[in-house]
Amino acid sequence: MAVRDPIAMFMKEHDAALVQLRILKKSAEEMKKNGYSEKVFKQMLKAAAFVDEEVRVHNAKEEGALFPIVERYVDGPTNVMRDDHVRMAKIYKKLHYSITTMQASHDDKIAREELFDAAESIVQLMVNHIHKENLILFPLVKRFLTKDELREVAQRLL
Repeated sequence: MAVRDPIAMFMKEHDAALVQLRILKKSAEEMKKNGYSEKVFKQMLKAAAFVDEEVRVHNAKEEGALFPIVERYVDGPTNVMRDDHVRMAKIYKKLHYSITTMQASHDDKIAREELFDAAESIVQLMVNHIHKENLILFPLVKRFLTKDELREVAQRLL
């Protein structure tokens, strides 16, 4: 059985996350500007759930499969990525709280503002994080890890 390219897989997951982050940002902006809308709120809930579930799983895969192999050589880049992962989790808690508050009180302008701020923060952090990985970490990995090491990353993902 051929082993898939783990870096290509991570980048594909990044692409999916960027789509959901755009939806999250657009939905939050629309609700800030126009107030609560059931349709827009549902779009935002779906995007936020993706961020919570899929991104958390993605980050855990990076930390469990890729980072230990990279850290055989250097740990600076992975430390930065791990710090981003921790910050994402903290900001997501704020986003989740804001969503819950908005569900309880659709007309609460402060809740709407907090929701927008939390969504904006997580989108900005995650987009920057994805760019760091796609443009710095992954090219470094592809350049310096051997095929056997990349296979090891792939095996750890199974």
